Amino acid sequence: MFMPPLLTLKVHELMTAASRADAATLECSLDLDRSMTSISLSPSGWMWQSNHYPYLDQCKERTVYYWNGTTFETAARYAGSLIKLVPTEWGAPTFEIDGIKMLPTSQLSPFVDAERKVALIKPRGKVVLDTCGGLGYFAAACLRGEAERILSFEKNPSVLWLRTLNPWSPQPEDDPDRRLTITQGDIAEQIGMLERDSVDAILHDPPRFGIAGELYSQAFYDQLARVVRRKGMLFHYTGTPNRLTSGRDVPNEVATRLRNAGFSTQLIGDGVLAKRVG
Repeated sequence: MFMPPLLTLKVHELMTAASRADAATLECSLDLDRSMTSISLSPSGWMWQSNHYPYLDQCKERTVYYWNGTTFETAARYAGSLIKLVPTEWGAPTFEIDGIKMLPTSQLSPFVDAERKVALIKPRGKVVLDTCGGLGYFAAACLRGEAERILSFEKNPSVLWLRTLNPWSPQPEDDPDRRLTITQGDIAEQIGMLERDSVDAILHDPPRFGIAGELYSQAFYDQLARVVRRKGMLFHYTGTPNRLTSGRDVPNEVATRLRNAGFSTQLIGDGVLAKRVG
């Protein structure tokens, strides 16, 4: 599938520096470091796959630009909140909602971070519920981990739009076995429609508590326990909020509610690993 070229400040500076040096070609990445390609340079712009593209008049840090067919635009949308794709040093981007970073990126790639967390639930051969799909990095790791099926939900249509631009985000049509299903919908509402004991494992990566408190509620955890089979694994990302500044211990609050719902729990890294026992 053809992906339009993506630019970041790092790549754009390579292009303009090479052009000023009278270079005829440049090896660079136009897909956020997923691959390398060769472009032809001229003073007015650059050529790639027989198409001519201009240099940007202004190229900002922490911004991804995509080609809309006629010009480069910021990979961002505003619909009550500003949803923006943000480049990282690791290649795989994160995204922000009103300036709040949604994925950890300080120590490693968010893509690799997702792989490590997905490995905790051992996805091979399992039906996995991905409650808050985001950019789809959990789903991508499940696909590589040979999950039988991934049921992914994402509430925000702008985030789903970012997924169509992001070459690191899996698309259902790219998997010949059609193992990935993406549903636009609020999992807090949709989970009631899932059958009891219908999934083998769950990945729950909700927005922070102050934004989506319902996804940390006892009622929601009771629903998670209802839909996952006995001995099914759950990884719940909580982050590591500062107890002194936040005034609460979110990981332990989460673990307590999960135990009340019928899970055994252990704090692990920046989340809670649980197993349904009841």
